[in-house]
Amino acid sequence: MRTVLLSVLALLAAGATQAQTQAPAPAAPAASADAPSDGRDFCAQRPGRVTPPCVIDAGRLQIETGLVDAVFQHSDGVHSDLYAVGATELRLGVAKRVELEASWTPVVVNQTRGQPHESGTGDASLAVLVALTDPDKMGVAVSAQPFVTLPTATHGLGAGGWTGGARLPIAVPLNDGFALGLTPEVDVLRNAGGGGTHAAWIGAASLSRGFGPLTLGAELWGQVEDDPAGTVRRATADLIGALMVGKTLQFDAGANFGLNRQTPAAEVYFGISKRF
Repeated sequence: MRTVLLSVLALLAAGATQAQTQAPAPAAPAASADAPSDGRDFCAQRPGRVTPPCVIDAGRLQIETGLVDAVFQHSDGVHSDLYAVGATELRLGVAKRVELEASWTPVVVNQTRGQPHESGTGDASLAVLVALTDPDKMGVAVSAQPFVTLPTATHGLGAGGWTGGARLPIAVPLNDGFALGLTPEVDVLRNAGGGGTHAAWIGAASLSRGFGPLTLGAELWGQVEDDPAGTVRRATADLIGALMVGKTLQFDAGANFGLNRQTPAAEVYFGISKRF
């Protein structure tokens, strides 16, 4: 499976490199003063671990829902599966460069083989996405996204307390329909043993290409936690796909594959996003 993922990454990268050598990147023209009636192009924060920097238009509401998300962890003879159903994020544009975000997972089920399963609700989170570049101009886009996670989960199914962090979403358009996405992130997480917090450093990079209404991509993601109980390193190679139906509806799917023993072996998910 890792060979397949690396092959996909290599093919995407090769296509992007070839496209760049064929013609120089075009200058980023300013958007028309007369914006189209349907507003900015549709842009969801799912699928994938890379967060796009796009901000939705002021006064618009976008709902993004993970219909099913399943994580499979097999380590030291223990088989543990985690399922999240209906994880929903609300995004509300409040200014040209600013949107407010709120998310919550209503159903979480943790099943460890040989033990009774645990079920309940997940944590909620609040965030602000602020565009640092003009969201109505083409070219490289950068935003800032501070967030906080509220301990609303059923005991044992969430972070175990208040957490938070900040992301710096970056998008770089390439030639021939390719796009590069980057998301450096720093989090404050709860200690595994309780009674304090520690820092976590996260990075994600994606390469994607549009094929009409269909977008396909591959990602690499990594995380380093400075937990007092011991440093934790996780990494995945991911595949993502999204299909637009009209201008305001998207269906998506993705699969993440662990690259070391501290990372869940696999994760698969399906979702839908709609702008109003």
